[in-house]
Amino acid sequence: MAVRSLEKIRNIGFIAHIDAGKTTVTERVLFFAGRIHKIGNVDDGTTTTDYMEQERERGITIVAAATAAEWKDHTINIIDTPGHVDFTAEVERSLRVLDGGVVVFDSVAGVQPQSETVWRQADKYNVPRLCFINKMDKIGASIDRTMESIVRRLGGNPVAIQFPIGVEDKFAGIVDLVKGKAFFFNEDPTLPPIEGEIPENLMDDYRKYRMQMLEKVAETDDALMEKYLEEKEITRAEVAAAIRKATIGNLIVPVVCGTALKTKGVQLMLDAVIAYLPSPLDVPAVEAIDTTTGEKVERHANSSEPFASLVFKAISDPYIGRLVFFRVYSGTVKTGAMVMNSTTGRRERIGRLVKMHAQHREEVESVEAGDIAAAVGLKNATTGDTICDETAPVQLEAITFPEPVVSVAVEPKSRADHDKLSEALVKLSDEDPTLKVNYDSEVGQTIISGMGELHLDIIVDRMKREFKVEANIGKPRVAYREAIRAPARGEARFVRQTGGHGQYGHAIIQIEPLKRGEGFVFEDKVKGGNIPRQFIPAIRQGVQEALGTGPVAGYPVVDVKVVVVDGSYHDVDSSEMAFKVAGSMAMKDAMARAKGVVLEPVMKLEVISPDEFLGEVIGDLGRRRAQVKNIEPQGDVQVVYAKLPLGESFGYANAIRSLSQGRASYSMEFDQFEEAPASVFATAGTG
Repeated sequence: MAVRSLEKIRNIGFIAHIDAGKTTVTERVLFFAGRIHKIGNVDDGTTTTDYMEQERERGITIVAAATAAEWKDHTINIIDTPGHVDFTAEVERSLRVLDGGVVVFDSVAGVQPQSETVWRQADKYNVPRLCFINKMDKIGASIDRTMESIVRRLGGNPVAIQFPIGVEDKFAGIVDLVKGKAFFFNEDPTLPPIEGEIPENLMDDYRKYRMQMLEKVAETDDALMEKYLEEKEITRAEVAAAIRKATIGNLIVPVVCGTALKTKGVQLMLDAVIAYLPSPLDVPAVEAIDTTTGEKVERHANSSEPFASLVFKAISDPYIGRLVFFRVYSGTVKTGAMVMNSTTGRRERIGRLVKMHAQHREEVESVEAGDIAAAVGLKNATTGDTICDETAPVQLEAITFPEPVVSVAVEPKSRADHDKLSEALVKLSDEDPTLKVNYDSEVGQTIISGMGELHLDIIVDRMKREFKVEANIGKPRVAYREAIRAPARGEARFVRQTGGHGQYGHAIIQIEPLKRGEGFVFEDKVKGGNIPRQFIPAIRQGVQEALGTGPVAGYPVVDVKVVVVDGSYHDVDSSEMAFKVAGSMAMKDAMARAKGVVLEPVMKLEVISPDEFLGEVIGDLGRRRAQVKNIEPQGDVQVVYAKLPLGESFGYANAIRSLSQGRASYSMEFDQFEEAPASVFATAGTG
């Protein structure tokens, strides 16, 4: 790329609910930026960023695709992310390394369930964003209603910087509230819109929207507020600068509109990306831990600082092998350089460096601060690892992923398939951090766990197509968990006498329940050296092994705090192995007294149903142990908000189709683990 000034780089992602139009928007952006010369279509399977066979067949995005484009002397690095909840990890890892986001909304549906998920993910990483209200030509389109739903359901602070000239089939242009100009769409949609004066009949709307914009922006800027209150003239440059500052500070979210399928409003949205979303210089320096001193340090977006980058994705490329995607936060790295993986402590050599354009690669000699690139040759680097200069090793904050909630058993059909299955699962779990693979020795089955039925369907489909594995697939099973209700004390003494040295380990632990989602906490409160420090990690290891099998139904135990309070050791016979066994035995002893309970994953469900089928939909939800939280009318349909146990959700797509003659739709996402009724876990062990 010709552009290298960091001020002229934007690292952005398109994020949204499924079917809001992210991939269509990305395709138009690439076309207008001259990156592609023919516009592809999602329904035809010809888009640039949906390049997997499964994506083209199903018309959905499954993996986040990276590409880049040039627009008005700026380089925009783009990641097009999936909208389906089963692939939420792709959004998570993309947002972790991006500087800004464009949230795409359907102008009729407004905020949808996955919109909430991606918004929360953007909040988690403090990603500044702007909203693109898409499909303004649809019947029922409304920029005001969509903005109201952003406030109500997301707690956002949307500020319209544009409003449409006409809606639905009369959508003819856009009024820019910052420039005070109208932009009329060209008859040839591939040409830029025509700039002109605002029509007289829209001046009242212009004054209303502009007043609302100035009020909200002035609230974020004292100097602007002073001018606004004194009714002094505020220049276009002052408004634009204040919007940019407030957007980067996550105080407001600028709102633009258009219809990507008809290529309307996309160029103006690109202008807004450049004008208001941050460059790598605008975001705070990334914090890291110096692995030699353990102290916090900062890495700035500066090519002269030591090299530091975060791996956010790894894929197997059929032509050049394993590709590792990373975001460079500071410094420069060249092809052939030796680097340190500070997460594993290993040195590795970068073989080749490439910039990605979906599945196409462009080789480069070096990458610098602010770049998103991929490397060939990093055999041991995986998602969340820090790759850095070996003379100044640091560790960046890793990426956290949700736990899988659905599992299926996979059995190879023949002996030849057995080895191919192992190889396929190793490669697929390397690419996808939410895919977990376990071998159940009791029944001799390989169990794969993921984020939902669709996620596992895609994994199985990829095993067959890419790795030529023929396998029998079991029915989906719920990934139950266990927790404890009460504090308990556990003690274990492991003593083994043999001919030579014996084994001796003695541990006393205290356990207590944590709140849902808090995970595992381990503390050492041994006093007086009763257990030497070097044996504490072994106790922790033993405790964690014991947590893998709960006392009620044998499921993994979560949300528990373990404190080692006392114990004893033997000068000669004590070993790490002995304390590991003692830790495991003490944990089992404590859990047996801690009033264990089985937890089941519960999904957040949103059903959109025509009025006449509402009774059937509610009745069916009642039979599935769902809790209906709210029912809201939305035009001529009803929106049902409910919580549904995952175990009751299998086959729901077919059920709701038959209940509503195919007219109702739904979306679902994981909410949390909740206590399961006794009737469920009586059969859970057999499921």
